[in-house]
Amino acid sequence: MPRWLKDNGLSIAFGLIFLASLAGQAISGHGSVNHEAALHQGDPISFWHYVTSAIFWTDVMENWQSEYLQFTLYIFATAWLLQKGSNESKELDRVGTETDEQQLLGDHTKRNSPLWAKAGGLRTTIFSNSLLLVMGSIWMLSWLAQSITGRINYNETQLDHLAAPVSWLTYITTSDFWNRTLQNWQSEFLAVGSMAILSVYLRQRGSPESKPVGAPHSATGTEG
Repeated sequence: MPRWLKDNGLSIAFGLIFLASLAGQAISGHGSVNHEAALHQGDPISFWHYVTSAIFWTDVMENWQSEYLQFTLYIFATAWLLQKGSNESKELDRVGTETDEQQLLGDHTKRNSPLWAKAGGLRTTIFSNSLLLVMGSIWMLSWLAQSITGRINYNETQLDHLAAPVSWLTYITTSDFWNRTLQNWQSEFLAVGSMAILSVYLRQRGSPESKPVGAPHSATGTEG
């Protein structure tokens, strides 16, 4: 196996799984939309029409935004909140943003530390929060995209039923928008909470998401 493939296997594997899943969603969604059209004596649409439509992208964006919200909140929450016995939590004496020594900043940087970690001032402050900033930005942009494509899809349905279309501000107050949003949020929060508490008592040998198999249930912030 080439070294670059071995070194990046996790991101490459999930990237390929993502693309395959997105393609599968497009194919199955296209079939579902045309089946629904046939039931109502409507005309089928082409695959290209479907994957460039608000119908498809609303479904995609509502899932993306909930996933990035999950990680944004998780990144922030795990800096300050602890769960005794969970390897999803930091050690119980490391709550908060931690010391420069723990974070390898200032006089504690190493020869190969990132340049912005060594720079000090605003650049180090930005770099120190860069993961949260980027993930949060992707979440907000995905949520905005969901609201825009969702409004287009909603208004098409309104016009099909001879009802008036709505503005973007009106759409984001509708039950359609919040139903799409909250049905994804609740599942993400359930999954994260379940992972945090189940990792206290359950193990998966060899996974960094689990404590060592023989570690006591009270061990916190350790990896197998």
